[in-house]
Amino acid sequence: MKPSFDIAVLGVDTLGGEQLLELLAERQFPVGQLYALVAGESELESIRFAGKTVPVCAVESFDWSQAQLAFFMAGSDATARWSESAAESGCIVIDNSLHYRADYDVPLVIPEVNGEQLADYRQRNIVASPTCIVTELMLALKPIHDEVGIARINLVSLQSVSGSGKAGIQELAGQTAQLLNGRPVEPSVYPAQIAFNLIPQIDALTEEGDTLEELRFESEVRRLLGDERVGINATCVRVPVFYGHSQVVHLETQYGCSVETLRQTLLAAPGVELIDDEIVTPIGHGAGQDKVFIARLRQDRTCEQGFNFWLVTDNTRKGGALNCVQIAELLIEEQL
Repeated sequence: MKPSFDIAVLGVDTLGGEQLLELLAERQFPVGQLYALVAGESELESIRFAGKTVPVCAVESFDWSQAQLAFFMAGSDATARWSESAAESGCIVIDNSLHYRADYDVPLVIPEVNGEQLADYRQRNIVASPTCIVTELMLALKPIHDEVGIARINLVSLQSVSGSGKAGIQELAGQTAQLLNGRPVEPSVYPAQIAFNLIPQIDALTEEGDTLEELRFESEVRRLLGDERVGINATCVRVPVFYGHSQVVHLETQYGCSVETLRQTLLAAPGVELIDDEIVTPIGHGAGQDKVFIARLRQDRTCEQGFNFWLVTDNTRKGGALNCVQIAELLIEEQL
Protein backbone atom coordinates (compact mmCIF):
# COMPACT_ATOMS: atom_id res chain seq x y z
CA MET A 1 0.00 0.00 0.00
CA LYS A 2 1.41 3.36 -1.05
CA PRO A 3 1.93 5.95 1.71
CA SER A 4 -0.28 9.02 1.79
CA PHE A 5 0.84 12.58 2.43
CA ASP A 6 -0.77 15.39 4.37
CA ILE A 7 -1.19 18.30 1.97
CA ALA A 8 -1.76 22.03 2.42
CA VAL A 9 -3.06 24.09 -0.51
CA LEU A 10 -2.74 27.84 -0.04
CA GLY A 11 -5.07 29.69 -2.39
CA VAL A 12 -7.99 27.27 -2.75
CA ASP A 13 -10.10 30.30 -3.67
CA THR A 14 -7.93 31.13 -6.72
CA LEU A 15 -8.22 29.78 -10.24
CA GLY A 16 -4.90 27.98 -9.86
CA GLY A 17 -5.92 26.50 -6.51
CA GLU A 18 -9.18 25.19 -7.90
CA GLN A 19 -7.38 23.63 -10.87
CA LEU A 20 -4.79 22.05 -8.59
CA LEU A 21 -7.43 20.42 -6.38
CA GLU A 22 -9.16 19.08 -9.47
CA LEU A 23 -5.91 17.57 -10.72
CA LEU A 24 -5.00 16.04 -7.35
CA ALA A 25 -8.31 14.19 -7.40
CA GLU A 26 -8.15 13.36 -11.11
CA ARG A 27 -4.63 11.89 -10.86
CA GLN A 28 -5.42 10.11 -7.57
CA PHE A 29 -2.58 11.79 -5.72
CA PRO A 30 -2.08 10.04 -2.36
CA VAL A 31 -3.61 12.73 -0.16
CA GLY A 32 -3.98 11.87 3.49
CA GLN A 33 -5.23 14.98 5.28
CA LEU A 34 -6.02 18.00 3.12
CA TYR A 35 -5.69 21.48 4.58
CA ALA A 36 -7.50 24.10 2.49
CA LEU A 37 -6.07 27.56 3.12
CA VAL A 38 -6.76 31.11 1.96
CA ALA A 39 -4.67 34.26 2.25
CA GLY A 40 -6.57 37.39 3.21
CA GLU A 41 -10.33 37.80 3.26
CA SER A 42 -12.43 35.13 1.58
CA GLU A 43 -16.09 34.19 1.73
CA LEU A 44 -15.23 30.55 1.04
CA GLU A 45 -16.04 28.42 4.07
CA SER A 46 -15.49 24.92 2.69
CA ILE A 47 -14.58 23.00 -0.45
CA ARG A 48 -15.39 19.52 -1.76
CA PHE A 49 -12.51 17.15 -2.33
CA ALA A 50 -12.66 13.42 -3.05
CA GLY A 51 -16.31 13.29 -2.02
CA LYS A 52 -15.75 15.02 1.33
CA THR A 53 -16.33 18.50 2.67
CA VAL A 54 -13.10 20.18 3.75
CA PRO A 55 -13.22 23.33 5.89
CA VAL A 56 -11.34 26.38 4.62
CA CYS A 57 -9.00 28.05 7.09
CA ALA A 58 -7.07 31.31 7.17
CA VAL A 59 -3.36 30.79 6.62
CA GLU A 60 -2.50 33.11 9.51
CA SER A 61 -3.56 30.51 12.07
CA PHE A 62 -2.20 27.42 10.32
CA ASP A 63 0.50 25.23 11.85
CA TRP A 64 2.69 24.26 8.88
CA SER A 65 4.21 21.30 10.73
CA GLN A 66 0.90 19.48 10.17
CA ALA A 67 1.59 19.19 6.42
CA GLN A 68 4.33 17.34 4.57
CA LEU A 69 3.73 19.08 1.26
CA ALA A 70 2.32 22.53 0.52
CA PHE A 71 1.19 23.97 -2.79
CA PHE A 72 1.39 27.76 -2.87
CA MET A 73 -1.18 29.01 -5.42
CA ALA A 74 -2.05 32.42 -3.91
CA GLY A 75 0.50 34.67 -5.63
CA SER A 76 3.82 36.26 -4.81
CA ASP A 77 2.76 38.28 -1.77
CA ALA A 78 1.45 35.19 0.01
CA THR A 79 4.54 33.22 -0.97
CA ALA A 80 6.84 35.95 0.32
CA ARG A 81 4.99 36.03 3.62
CA TRP A 82 4.43 32.36 4.38
CA SER A 83 6.75 30.09 2.40
CA GLU A 84 9.84 30.40 4.57
CA SER A 85 7.97 29.59 7.78
CA ALA A 86 6.33 26.62 6.06
CA ALA A 87 9.68 25.32 4.82
CA GLU A 88 11.35 25.84 8.19
CA SER A 89 8.56 23.77 9.78
CA GLY A 90 9.61 20.80 7.66
CA CYS A 91 6.92 21.20 5.01
CA ILE A 92 8.13 21.01 1.38
CA VAL A 93 6.82 24.02 -0.53
CA ILE A 94 5.94 23.85 -4.23
CA ASP A 95 5.45 27.44 -5.32
CA ASN A 96 3.51 28.55 -8.40
CA SER A 97 4.24 32.28 -8.06
CA LEU A 98 7.10 34.28 -9.54
CA HIS A 99 8.68 34.86 -6.12
CA TYR A 100 11.46 32.24 -6.34
CA ARG A 101 11.86 31.85 -10.12
CA ALA A 102 15.01 33.97 -10.23
CA ASP A 103 16.47 32.50 -7.01
CA TYR A 104 19.23 30.04 -7.91
CA ASP A 105 19.11 28.51 -4.41
CA VAL A 106 15.63 27.22 -5.27
CA PRO A 107 15.29 24.62 -8.06
CA LEU A 108 13.13 25.75 -10.98
CA VAL A 109 11.64 22.49 -12.22
CA ILE A 110 9.70 21.04 -15.13
CA PRO A 111 9.73 17.27 -14.50
CA GLU A 112 9.98 16.32 -18.19
CA VAL A 113 12.82 18.79 -18.72
CA ASN A 114 15.08 18.86 -15.65
CA GLY A 115 13.56 16.55 -13.07
CA GLU A 116 17.03 15.60 -11.83
CA GLN A 117 17.38 19.07 -10.29
CA LEU A 118 14.52 18.36 -7.92
CA ALA A 119 17.01 16.87 -5.46
CA ASP A 120 18.23 20.42 -4.80
CA TYR A 121 14.99 21.16 -2.91
CA ARG A 122 16.84 20.20 0.27
CA GLN A 123 18.74 23.49 0.25
CA ARG A 124 15.62 25.47 1.16
CA ASN A 125 12.77 22.91 1.24
CA ILE A 126 11.23 24.88 -1.64
CA VAL A 127 10.69 24.11 -5.34
CA ALA A 128 9.58 26.72 -7.90
CA SER A 129 7.39 26.11 -10.94
CA PRO A 130 8.29 28.31 -13.95
CA THR A 131 6.20 30.97 -15.69
CA CYS A 132 3.39 29.27 -17.62
CA ILE A 133 4.62 30.23 -21.09
CA VAL A 134 8.08 28.92 -20.22
CA THR A 135 6.75 25.61 -18.91
CA GLU A 136 4.70 25.10 -22.05
CA LEU A 137 7.43 26.02 -24.50
CA MET A 138 10.27 24.17 -22.78
CA LEU A 139 8.63 20.82 -23.45
CA ALA A 140 9.39 21.52 -27.11
CA LEU A 141 12.60 23.54 -26.82
CA LYS A 142 14.64 21.31 -24.49
CA PRO A 143 14.53 18.20 -26.72
CA ILE A 144 15.42 20.34 -29.75
CA HIS A 145 18.30 22.01 -27.89
CA ASP A 146 19.61 18.62 -26.77
CA GLU A 147 19.42 17.28 -30.34
CA VAL A 148 20.74 20.12 -32.53
CA GLY A 149 21.26 23.13 -30.27
CA ILE A 150 19.31 26.39 -30.34
CA ALA A 151 21.11 29.59 -31.27
CA ARG A 152 18.18 32.01 -31.22
CA ILE A 153 14.48 32.14 -30.30
CA ASN A 154 11.96 34.72 -31.52
CA LEU A 155 8.60 34.39 -29.82
CA VAL A 156 5.19 36.05 -29.83
CA SER A 157 3.16 34.78 -26.88
CA LEU A 158 -0.63 35.22 -27.10
CA GLN A 159 -1.85 34.86 -23.54
CA SER A 160 -5.44 34.25 -22.46
CA VAL A 161 -7.10 36.18 -19.64
CA SER A 162 -7.06 33.15 -17.33
CA GLY A 163 -3.40 34.01 -16.91
CA SER A 164 -4.66 36.88 -14.74
CA GLY A 165 -6.83 34.53 -12.66
CA LYS A 166 -10.52 34.91 -11.95
CA ALA A 167 -10.34 38.70 -12.22
CA GLY A 168 -9.18 38.49 -15.84
CA ILE A 169 -11.94 36.06 -16.78
CA GLN A 170 -14.57 38.25 -15.13
CA GLU A 171 -13.28 41.37 -16.89
CA LEU A 172 -13.42 39.77 -20.35
CA ALA A 173 -16.87 38.29 -19.72
CA GLY A 174 -18.24 41.53 -18.29
CA GLN A 175 -16.83 43.75 -21.03
CA THR A 176 -18.09 41.42 -23.75
CA ALA A 177 -21.61 41.49 -22.35
CA GLN A 178 -21.56 45.27 -21.95
CA LEU A 179 -20.28 45.94 -25.46
CA LEU A 180 -22.78 43.55 -27.04
CA ASN A 181 -25.50 45.52 -25.27
CA GLY A 182 -24.18 48.84 -26.52
CA ARG A 183 -22.73 49.97 -23.20
CA PRO A 184 -19.28 51.52 -22.72
CA VAL A 185 -16.62 49.67 -20.71
CA GLU A 186 -14.11 50.87 -18.19
CA PRO A 187 -11.00 48.64 -17.79
CA SER A 188 -10.02 47.61 -14.29
CA VAL A 189 -7.75 44.55 -14.39
CA TYR A 190 -6.03 45.53 -17.63
CA PRO A 191 -4.69 48.91 -18.80
CA ALA A 192 -7.04 48.92 -21.80
CA GLN A 193 -10.23 47.23 -23.01
CA ILE A 194 -9.62 43.50 -23.43
CA ALA A 195 -12.91 42.44 -25.07
CA PHE A 196 -12.53 42.33 -28.89
CA ASN A 197 -9.05 43.74 -28.44
CA LEU A 198 -5.36 42.89 -27.99
CA ILE A 199 -3.06 44.40 -25.37
CA PRO A 200 0.65 44.22 -26.30
CA GLN A 201 1.88 44.57 -22.72
CA ILE A 202 1.86 42.08 -19.84
CA ASP A 203 3.24 43.48 -16.58
CA ALA A 204 5.21 46.72 -16.29
CA LEU A 205 7.40 48.24 -18.98
CA THR A 206 11.11 48.81 -18.41
CA GLU A 207 12.97 51.90 -19.60
CA GLU A 208 14.25 49.88 -22.57
CA GLY A 209 10.69 49.04 -23.66
CA ASP A 210 10.60 45.38 -22.61
CA THR A 211 8.00 44.13 -20.14
CA LEU A 212 8.84 42.28 -16.96
CA GLU A 213 7.00 39.24 -18.35
CA GLU A 214 9.29 39.19 -21.38
CA LEU A 215 12.43 39.55 -19.29
CA ARG A 216 11.30 36.74 -16.96
CA PHE A 217 10.69 34.55 -19.99
CA GLU A 218 14.19 35.16 -21.33
CA SER A 219 15.86 34.51 -17.97
CA GLU A 220 13.93 31.32 -17.20
CA VAL A 221 14.39 29.82 -20.66
CA ARG A 222 18.17 30.29 -20.51
CA ARG A 223 18.27 28.83 -17.02
CA LEU A 224 16.24 25.75 -17.97
CA LEU A 225 18.20 25.20 -21.19
CA GLY A 226 21.40 25.56 -19.21
CA ASP A 227 22.82 27.79 -21.93
CA GLU A 228 23.34 31.53 -21.51
CA ARG A 229 24.43 31.88 -25.15
CA VAL A 230 20.93 31.43 -26.58
CA GLY A 231 19.58 34.63 -28.09
CA ILE A 232 15.99 35.26 -27.03
CA ASN A 233 13.54 37.90 -28.22
CA ALA A 234 9.97 37.76 -26.89
CA THR A 235 6.81 39.84 -27.19
CA CYS A 236 3.93 38.95 -24.86
CA VAL A 237 0.37 39.94 -25.78
CA ARG A 238 -2.89 39.60 -23.79
CA VAL A 239 -5.69 38.33 -26.02
CA PRO A 240 -9.50 38.03 -25.55
CA VAL A 241 -9.47 34.24 -25.03
CA PHE A 242 -10.64 32.71 -21.75
CA TYR A 243 -8.39 29.62 -21.57
CA GLY A 244 -5.32 28.53 -23.50
CA HIS A 245 -2.09 30.31 -24.35
CA SER A 246 -0.74 30.26 -27.90
CA GLN A 247 2.80 30.89 -29.07
CA VAL A 248 4.25 31.80 -32.46
CA VAL A 249 7.78 30.42 -32.38
CA HIS A 250 10.73 31.02 -34.68
CA LEU A 251 14.01 29.37 -33.77
CA GLU A 252 17.43 29.07 -35.32
CA THR A 253 19.45 25.94 -34.60
CA GLN A 254 23.16 25.84 -33.81
CA TYR A 255 23.71 22.96 -36.21
CA GLY A 256 22.18 22.28 -39.57
CA CYS A 257 19.19 19.96 -39.56
CA SER A 258 16.02 19.22 -41.49
CA VAL A 259 12.36 19.70 -40.69
CA GLU A 260 12.15 15.92 -40.45
CA THR A 261 14.82 15.89 -37.73
CA LEU A 262 12.79 18.38 -35.67
CA ARG A 263 9.62 16.46 -36.42
CA GLN A 264 11.05 13.20 -35.09
CA THR A 265 12.47 15.02 -32.05
CA LEU A 266 9.08 16.51 -31.19
CA LEU A 267 7.25 13.23 -31.80
CA ALA A 268 9.46 11.65 -29.13
CA ALA A 269 9.19 14.55 -26.66
CA PRO A 270 7.17 13.74 -23.50
CA GLY A 271 4.05 15.85 -23.04
CA VAL A 272 4.08 17.07 -26.66
CA GLU A 273 1.67 16.17 -29.45
CA LEU A 274 2.68 17.15 -32.97
CA ILE A 275 -0.27 17.61 -35.34
CA ASP A 276 0.22 17.79 -39.09
CA ASP A 277 -3.24 17.93 -40.64
CA GLU A 278 -5.55 19.94 -38.37
CA ILE A 279 -6.12 23.58 -37.51
CA VAL A 280 -4.84 23.71 -33.95
CA THR A 281 -6.47 26.29 -31.67
CA PRO A 282 -6.39 27.04 -27.93
CA ILE A 283 -10.08 26.20 -27.64
CA GLY A 284 -10.15 23.15 -29.87
CA HIS A 285 -6.98 21.55 -28.56
CA GLY A 286 -5.51 23.35 -25.56
CA ALA A 287 -8.41 23.99 -23.17
CA GLY A 288 -8.90 21.22 -20.64
CA GLN A 289 -5.97 19.16 -21.94
CA ASP A 290 -2.61 18.35 -20.36
CA LYS A 291 -0.44 18.20 -23.46
CA VAL A 292 1.37 20.87 -25.45
CA PHE A 293 0.10 20.82 -29.04
CA ILE A 294 2.40 21.84 -31.88
CA ALA A 295 1.39 22.48 -35.49
CA ARG A 296 2.61 24.23 -38.65
CA LEU A 297 6.19 23.03 -38.20
CA ARG A 298 8.10 24.29 -41.24
CA GLN A 299 11.39 25.61 -42.54
CA ASP A 300 11.97 29.36 -42.51
CA ARG A 301 12.78 30.11 -46.14
CA THR A 302 14.69 33.27 -45.18
CA CYS A 303 17.08 31.51 -42.80
CA GLU A 304 19.12 28.39 -43.53
CA GLN A 305 18.89 27.04 -40.00
CA GLY A 306 15.55 28.62 -39.12
CA PHE A 307 12.26 26.89 -38.32
CA ASN A 308 8.76 28.02 -37.35
CA PHE A 309 5.96 26.38 -35.43
CA TRP A 310 2.69 27.16 -33.63
CA LEU A 311 2.09 25.96 -30.07
CA VAL A 312 -1.02 25.91 -27.86
CA THR A 313 -1.75 24.56 -24.40
CA ASP A 314 -4.04 25.06 -21.41
CA ASN A 315 -2.11 27.54 -19.31
CA THR A 316 -4.02 26.71 -16.11
CA ARG A 317 -3.11 23.02 -16.41
CA LYS A 318 0.39 22.26 -17.74
CA GLY A 319 1.29 25.91 -17.53
CA GLY A 320 0.50 26.00 -13.82
CA ALA A 321 -1.29 23.51 -11.61
CA LEU A 322 -0.34 20.33 -13.48
CA ASN A 323 3.36 21.13 -13.40
CA CYS A 324 3.09 21.62 -9.62
CA VAL A 325 1.33 18.27 -9.20
CA GLN A 326 3.91 16.55 -11.39
CA ILE A 327 6.69 18.05 -9.25
CA ALA A 328 5.00 16.56 -6.17
CA GLU A 329 4.56 13.19 -7.90
CA LEU A 330 8.25 13.09 -8.76
CA LEU A 331 9.18 14.15 -5.24
CA ILE A 332 7.31 11.31 -3.58
CA GLU A 333 8.56 8.83 -6.19
CA GLU A 334 12.25 9.66 -6.04
CA GLN A 335 12.98 11.87 -3.04
CA LEU A 336 10.63 11.01 -0.17
